[in-house]
Amino acid sequence: MENLAKIREISVKYNISARTLRYYEDMGLIKSIRSDDYAYRLYDESAIKCLEKILILRRLNISIKDIKRIFNTTGSEVVLDVLGKKVNHIDEEISLLYELKKIVLEFINQIKKSDFEKETDVKLLYEKARDIETQIENIDYNGNPTTANRFFEVTERLNNKVPDIMIVRIPKFRAVTSGPMAYDKLFGEFQFWQEAHNDFYEPIIFDSPDFLWEVNENLEWIWRIKDTITEADVAPYEIIEHPGGLYAAAVSIDGDDESSSKVLHKIEKWIEKTNFVIDKRSPTLVHMIYVDDEIRKGLGYHQLNFYAPVKLKQN
Repeated sequence: MENLAKIREISVKYNISARTLRYYEDMGLIKSIRSDDYAYRLYDESAIKCLEKILILRRLNISIKDIKRIFNTTGSEVVLDVLGKKVNHIDEEISLLYELKKIVLEFINQIKKSDFEKETDVKLLYEKARDIETQIENIDYNGNPTTANRFFEVTERLNNKVPDIMIVRIPKFRAVTSGPMAYDKLFGEFQFWQEAHNDFYEPIIFDSPDFLWEVNENLEWIWRIKDTITEADVAPYEIIEHPGGLYAAAVSIDGDDESSSKVLHKIEKWIEKTNFVIDKRSPTLVHMIYVDDEIRKGLGYHQLNFYAPVKLKQN
């Protein structure tokens, strides 16, 4: 047991959750050590080194699929290929942003040449255009930070971009609830119960029957069931009636905690620019689109949908 780190020690040191560690292990990126006289996962120096590499590569927005490619080969060819493609992607994004900047500035110039002073609403648009022009023209780097600090600043700015969001309506449905569970119990008894009662469920949306939500720092499964299922059928678990409703939805491609928190932050930023607000009466739902292991292995990553409950702003 010497020189082995406990899962909590790893979580605190690297500011990641036990769920993320398990995810990386499920994807074959790191390996834990189990002992007959100790119930929890332990990590040796080799696993910790792998984790540090993963965290750096994820900070660069390298996908789990590409990280697996890097780890599964020797030499530097694959990592150079992956990083080269990342540079090309950045170059393409810079080019598109530069082109967009020129288009917006040209549009501002066209507005200035028109006589918009007569109409109040259009005058406001004109004033707004002047503000936008000032913001675009004055974008510049401040100070002279070190390369490392600049790296984190730039990646943080890029990660704050707002993604495409869908507004979806989830119908009302009946579900079995697992009850609140600690993160390290997430894939335990209730999962085994589900697998033993697959004939009970009906998909909510797409091809999966369940959602996950967070309540008071615990997680809870809700698993949609057929109308014919009774309380006696699901004992010792309980049946709830989920009201459904409107949700702002976005996708997290890699499914680890870092990706998930970024997606949730972007949903919140997107909602701020709409006529919707977060409906605090309901928790955010997490939904695994693909439950088929063959599909997941083909993709090389988990694909999660996040659904933030929304309602229209009150006038």
